Amino acid sequence: MSKIVDPKEFSRESREPLIKIKLEDLLKLEGLKEEPPIKDPPAAWTQRYDFTLDGHAAVGIPIPKNEEEKRVLVEKFLKGLEKDLSYEGNWTFAQQFKLSLDYCVKCGACEEACPIYTASGKQNIYSPLYRSEILRRVYRKHFTTAGKLFGTLVTGDIDENWQLITRLIELSYRCNICRRCAQVCPIGIDNGLIAREIRKIASQELGIAPKELHEKGTVLQLKVGSTTGMNPEGFKKIVKMMEEDIESKTGLRIKIPVDEKGADILLIHNAGEFLSWPENPEAYAIIFEKAGLSWTLSSEPVGYDSVNYGVWYDDIQLARIAKKHVEIAHKLGVKRIVVGECGHATKALVVTAERLLTKENYIPRESVIPILAEIVDKGKLDLDPLKNDFPVTLHDPCNIVRLSGIVEPQRKILKKIAPRFREMEPHGVCNYCCGGGSGFAIIHSYNFDQWKNKVASRMKVKQILDAFRQELNDGSFKYVCAPCSNCKGEIRDFISHYKLWDKFRINYGGLAELVVNAMNEVKNPFIQKDEFH
Repeated sequence: MSKIVDPKEFSRESREPLIKIKLEDLLKLEGLKEEPPIKDPPAAWTQRYDFTLDGHAAVGIPIPKNEEEKRVLVEKFLKGLEKDLSYEGNWTFAQQFKLSLDYCVKCGACEEACPIYTASGKQNIYSPLYRSEILRRVYRKHFTTAGKLFGTLVTGDIDENWQLITRLIELSYRCNICRRCAQVCPIGIDNGLIAREIRKIASQELGIAPKELHEKGTVLQLKVGSTTGMNPEGFKKIVKMMEEDIESKTGLRIKIPVDEKGADILLIHNAGEFLSWPENPEAYAIIFEKAGLSWTLSSEPVGYDSVNYGVWYDDIQLARIAKKHVEIAHKLGVKRIVVGECGHATKALVVTAERLLTKENYIPRESVIPILAEIVDKGKLDLDPLKNDFPVTLHDPCNIVRLSGIVEPQRKILKKIAPRFREMEPHGVCNYCCGGGSGFAIIHSYNFDQWKNKVASRMKVKQILDAFRQELNDGSFKYVCAPCSNCKGEIRDFISHYKLWDKFRINYGGLAELVVNAMNEVKNPFIQKDEFH
């Protein structure tokens, strides 16, 4: 049974978790007879870091050593919250943040929309409403006249001690910021934004963020050129290897343009593609070449990596990376930036960067998916859909579909090239997150992978099993089309965790790979059906 945690318990000092995840409480997965058990964290971790939210850690916040450290932690958080409520301190989201704190009527519509709350067996601490209410009570107590005058009558019984702060920060990393809750809210309260602003306060005021997002993420990208650690010379070598790989796989000799000045398009991929899924940027090289597009890649640091993890936790880092992408585009003299199959990178540069870029910095920016749909729709490629005659379903990346408004182009492509395509339910703007949103796909610290696979991804696992229900046990190859790098990373992880390839031959990949696989000019299969990657 799910445990009801009263908000006043949230600040209770304890070394024991408020809740513990149990398999029997979680959403049932039809078709899976067994799954790996849930393991407790080792004592070496719990003695040093705060695991008292749910026995898991995405951030790994050290337990304060003394009363002074506890006091400073609380004071810095309150200072950051005050700053975040002002336009000067939060020029990107201050208005939306304050309105979402002020006007929630606690109707609960957001709860049923949240895949994490639902998949957890409706643990109330994972409710979008619960997390926001904890912060809302702190906000009302310190920053509203009513709270200062009437105290607990307005704010409820809550103590903003160090334990509340560390749990609240950790709880902000139990939200994948898919914004499904905001979509169903009758008055537009954005609980996903509230979670994101908690992360921002933690990062900017306390220096607390998952190392995969900050130290090994935006900091590494700005220092070296990519979150992968890939430098420009390494990137150029990979491009050469991709050219050789294309010829080996397809027999086509493709020269991939790099640093071509005056091209129409600067195409920026998530650099993870080059290392983990090179077939995706290879596919785009083939498609753009055969469609006759004018395009180029960039070898300048940051210019070959569309990743912008700042979108998940820190506006300053977001702005630095977005500004760098635009500067590189202007230096090359291209007409527009096109972001490859990466959801968060699309939202960061195409949507959120609108709040950052001045007229002097401006350049048109768009997702690659509508361009790919136009190429297919106008018959620029000779395609045979029967080459993709296997079950295909489409995962809708939240940041591309719900948060960037790109819904139909990918469907138009699949309906033309995949005769056995079927939708997940629900889909489109009502989709569920893969479970890797808001950085989860790349956070592997402590035992967070266990929570992510068991809870955050559970709804997506159910959707995939349901989509392939008719063929689940027939031994056929099945393809989850996921046009997003981070989503692919998460789907890879949970396919491995639940052994979906071994049990049901469920694989995954991008959208462009299916297009190239259908090309008559490509004689050998571009998608390998006999191996999981």
